[in-house]
Amino acid sequence: MSRYLGSACKLCRREKEKLFLKGVRCSSASCALCRSRGKKGPGQHGASKSKLSDYAKHLREKQKAKRVYGLTEEQFVHYYEVAEKMKGSTGDNLLKLIELRLDNVVFCLGMALSKKMARQIVNHGNILVNGKRVDVPRYQVKIGDVIAISKKYKTGAVIKNLIENKTSNVPSWLSFDKNKVIGTVVSEPLIGEASHPIDSQLIVEYYSK
Repeated sequence: MSRYLGSACKLCRREKEKLFLKGVRCSSASCALCRSRGKKGPGQHGASKSKLSDYAKHLREKQKAKRVYGLTEEQFVHYYEVAEKMKGSTGDNLLKLIELRLDNVVFCLGMALSKKMARQIVNHGNILVNGKRVDVPRYQVKIGDVIAISKKYKTGAVIKNLIENKTSNVPSWLSFDKNKVIGTVVSEPLIGEASHPIDSQLIVEYYSK
């Protein structure tokens, strides 16, 4: 499956906001958006200063969501088509489906520094869901699912450091036992509780045209 292998900072500069693709490193002073160069868009002359059209606004929001969650266009369209068939708001359903991906849940629980790292952890078979190993990042968790780390990975220095320095910023739809390093899905994500601010209505309008 194709993945973006270029500079993560270039993507943030393109969207003119921090997408936190590198996790906590994006909060440091070395972040491209914190420097004068980062105030311009990517490329030799930076982004155009002209006002964005409605279509451009819709496109940028869709591209931002794809980049935040590390999805390809094909994956994103699939989630949109599923969300469209569900009851309720298509935009809210779309974000709910993506938030309930296993790799995103692992990140939200603080078991990884970034969504990219969370995806790698899942791919390497280091995550257990209800006691069974799951190595598919797109796996959809459900209410009541218990997410844990394999014994081998649990003893590693990286995860130990993460858990020791973890703050209580787990979203309300998840619970986390720091001592046992176990997370539980207690409810579905609420409206406005996405791991990154995204206007889902702009995405719906993009695909509706």
